Amino acid sequence: MPRGPLLRRLLPRLSGAIAPLLLAVPARAQIYSWHDEAGRLVLSDRRQGPVERTYAVPDTDAVRVTTPQTSRPDDYEALIAEEARRHGVRTDLVRAVVQVESGFNPYARSPKGALGLMQLMPATIEQLGVKNPFNPAENVRAGVAYLRQLLDRYGEDEQLALAAYNAGPGAVDRHGQTIPPYAETRQYVSRIKGLVGAQRPKTSAIYKTVEVIDGREVIKLTDRKPTGAFEIVGQ
Repeated sequence: MPRGPLLRRLLPRLSGAIAPLLLAVPARAQIYSWHDEAGRLVLSDRRQGPVERTYAVPDTDAVRVTTPQTSRPDDYEALIAEEARRHGVRTDLVRAVVQVESGFNPYARSPKGALGLMQLMPATIEQLGVKNPFNPAENVRAGVAYLRQLLDRYGEDEQLALAAYNAGPGAVDRHGQTIPPYAETRQYVSRIKGLVGAQRPKTSAIYKTVEVIDGREVIKLTDRKPTGAFEIVGQ
């Protein structure tokens, strides 16, 4: 029998036998995870150095990210420094909060609903009038303002302010204004403390205000925090 007709008769049978074998081996993609030098969790579909854990993604042969993270810490340095200066919070502390909260990812979301660079909760977003929590400028402005509120509430104690930022001021107050005995909160405070070092001794800040008297601006300096608009000119 000629070879051509024989192959045409066998191909349908071979296809029927091979198809189940192909379906029996689903495609899988691999996701690799590790922590970088700054302690941030990294997830990638490619190996880049020592891998801590590997996750198999069944029924697919490739993965892609839906919100690519191309930001670097330096991208927000000027913004962090400006808001820290505006609210009288040390820049290193704000930078560390951003690093630990979101890893400098402006699109970060937590399972609890926290959003953006400083992981603002919905109540804080509403309280501080944030229109777009994924906008870095809005997010950092509100996050530092909230951190300032907590520092004022706890007498400039950074550890208590950080504990309240993580667990809520209610939790800090319920435990006698101490760091709540939650593993997550204690690790959070310890990690940020490790990044910024010990809190500097408290110094007296000099506040500058401007009043309009008889149609002209008069500058006043005081060591007491004003209730209205002010600028910190010395510490």
